[in-house]
Amino acid sequence: MKKDRQLSNLARELSGEGDAASAPHARTLADLAEAFNRLQENISRVIVGKEDVVRLVLAALISRGHVLLEDIPGVGKTTLAKSIARSISASYSRVQFTPDLLPSDITGSTVYSPKEERFYWSPGPLFANIVLADEINRASPRTQSALLEAMEENQVSVDGKTHELPTPFMVIATQNPHELHGTFPLPEGQTDRFLISISIGLPGRASEQQLIREQLVVHPLEGLKPVIDVHQIVQLQTAVRQIKVDDSILNYVLDIVEGTRSSEEVTLGASPRASVALVHTCQSLAFIAGRSFVTPDDVQQAAVPVLSHRLVLRKHSAATRNGAAAGIISGILASKRVPA
Repeated sequence: MKKDRQLSNLARELSGEGDAASAPHARTLADLAEAFNRLQENISRVIVGKEDVVRLVLAALISRGHVLLEDIPGVGKTTLAKSIARSISASYSRVQFTPDLLPSDITGSTVYSPKEERFYWSPGPLFANIVLADEINRASPRTQSALLEAMEENQVSVDGKTHELPTPFMVIATQNPHELHGTFPLPEGQTDRFLISISIGLPGRASEQQLIREQLVVHPLEGLKPVIDVHQIVQLQTAVRQIKVDDSILNYVLDIVEGTRSSEEVTLGASPRASVALVHTCQSLAFIAGRSFVTPDDVQQAAVPVLSHRLVLRKHSAATRNGAAAGIISGILASKRVPA
């Protein structure tokens, strides 16, 4: 009942309360909010006990962003990507990144057909709505860089021609932060293109028991059905940009970002792209919460997953970087005045 009231209030506030002409628009917004709730509940049936993780990844999806999952094997990274694709009836592809993988293996290439005596474009696995880049740090920097244009501009350029990627388009990349042998660390330009970086983490005992029991006969992913479609995801991506962001919130965001740049523990702080990413993520979190405006709580919730992977630290190794960066950001949050 409370959630229904929040959805109704959100729809009225975003469409202009009291305007009769806006009633159909308000109904559309309420429908979109309800559709998002169905999507979140559907994925949580498979990703058990990780509601916060599901919420952040879906916030990235409706923010038009990409996700970097840094965790040990076996915690459900691939399952999460598949669950999202199946729940929104989207095209899905999985690329296993290895040292011998070439850029053309993921972007596609121009192929000559002797039978037809002509060249034709053969798209690679990157041409899907949801792309799982598994163990992205095992590919060479040359291959990693093939994702830069795709993640920033939703297109790839091959042989002088530009090819548009499907809409929506989302890369979910994985890497094991504890296994560094035979890997190529992601450069700053690559990590900066991920909207958020999170760890799924091990489930609690009760959640793990439920997970085991549900997979005794068949994996719950097999029975997962679409609850919305990609067209509604595009509508959601448009709707969240209507969420209001007060100047006091923008100044709060800038204070936090500038704090990363002036920290003595940080060699390279957050970029302007990070500032935009933080605001967009906050808009999505506000929408998910049923609000038409961003609050400081949204900023505090989004700051670590949006900023931590973008910082270059002075004294920490790759294995300890994320934890240290999260601590630095938490310290910055504690030192900044929270707007009323």
